[in-house]
Amino acid sequence: MIETYPDGATLADAAARAIATRLADSLRSQGRAALVATGGRSPGPVYDRLRDADVDWPRVVVTLSDDRCVAEDHPDSNAGLVRARLLTGPAAKAHMLPLWPAPDPRALQALSPFDAVMLGMGEDGHVASLIPGDPALEAGLTTADLIREVPAGLGKPPLARVTLTLSALLNSRAIFLLIAGEAKRGVIERALAGEDLPVARLISQSRAPLRIFWHSDQ
Repeated sequence: MIETYPDGATLADAAARAIATRLADSLRSQGRAALVATGGRSPGPVYDRLRDADVDWPRVVVTLSDDRCVAEDHPDSNAGLVRARLLTGPAAKAHMLPLWPAPDPRALQALSPFDAVMLGMGEDGHVASLIPGDPALEAGLTTADLIREVPAGLGKPPLARVTLTLSALLNSRAIFLLIAGEAKRGVIERALAGEDLPVARLISQSRAPLRIFWHSDQ
């Protein structure tokens, strides 16, 4: 299940191609596409390639798996990262639906099932902002709601957050999980072996194709 790449550039090439293909297929079949983007280090190089892909960007809506409750010009804003790295050049014509301040739930619901969901993963096994140690984590993993708030004090940086729930992430046509380093590969292997982590729930419950892209460099 883990696709191994020799370095970050090769991984980014493969992931960008796969996501662009998924979006193009959805555009051909249904006339529109919804991409769930994410923050962190791994997605940036993917965005650099994806923004120039042969995709009809005006018919694509981009939202986020999660975000920190900060302004878009804050260095910890996932929305700011997506606007700077993805929504430039040809992809600037895509439509952006931020998660913070809170979007209209009807607008978010209208995007699902999402056509492509991009995710990273922390060394604690969190995906989006479904973070171990959150007293309400189980609710985020089981609720039928699309979105929930996460209080400050969890994750790095420990800012207040907003996140899609597991049920929202699973309501997708394809999931792309991007990880790097031996430590995170070990987390995935523990999840595949049955350890109860948020990423394990994602993997075990996904009915859509789920691809894990990994390279060994940190």
